[in-house]
Amino acid sequence: MAAIEWKTDVGAVDYEAAVRAMEARVAAIRAGAAPELVWLLEHPPLYTAGTSAKPGDLLDAGAFPVYATGRGGQYTYHGPGQRVAYVLLDLRRRGRNVRAYVRTLEDWLIATLARFNVKGERREGRVGIWIDQGGGREAKIAAVGVRIRHWVSFHGVSLNVEPDLRHFAGIVPCGVRDHGVTSLVDLGLPVTMAEVDQALKATFAETFG
Repeated sequence: MAAIEWKTDVGAVDYEAAVRAMEARVAAIRAGAAPELVWLLEHPPLYTAGTSAKPGDLLDAGAFPVYATGRGGQYTYHGPGQRVAYVLLDLRRRGRNVRAYVRTLEDWLIATLARFNVKGERREGRVGIWIDQGGGREAKIAAVGVRIRHWVSFHGVSLNVEPDLRHFAGIVPCGVRDHGVTSLVDLGLPVTMAEVDQALKATFAETFG
């Protein structure tokens, strides 16, 4: 299997331009003309609506641009201080199992958080990675939303490093009303984006093999 390419963008990347770039790369991967890719980036503040998004979960349509997207899931926020990792893998060579692929993405996030002594957890019936804050309180720290085309994956995961958590107030994140959102810095960890990127790269090799 050819080596996976890693790409890191500095500065905010336009969402629609990113989607176009992913779609072009998916076609190239499928044709055998380009290697698999993990693309690390940030977006300007925006909301995306996945294929299961409910109109009532968009609480403030005027806060930021809203983009309909073909990934799975509901509404989510992207913005500065949040590491987005778009993962473009050829699942024809990785088992053709979407459920297992999503679980491996979750394993990747959990392993990355563990590098900072943070215990990320799954929750039955809720997509993404959660932090137990004690006293029955939980908060989401990472989201997962994927799309598969001709068995090539795109979109991926997002991890809250130091975003403005107030920006999540314009939506019901991923349709979950009873719990909040958090970030590494919100948990009291002065973690840089570069440190998160280093952890993501190290744990990707461990998780995906």
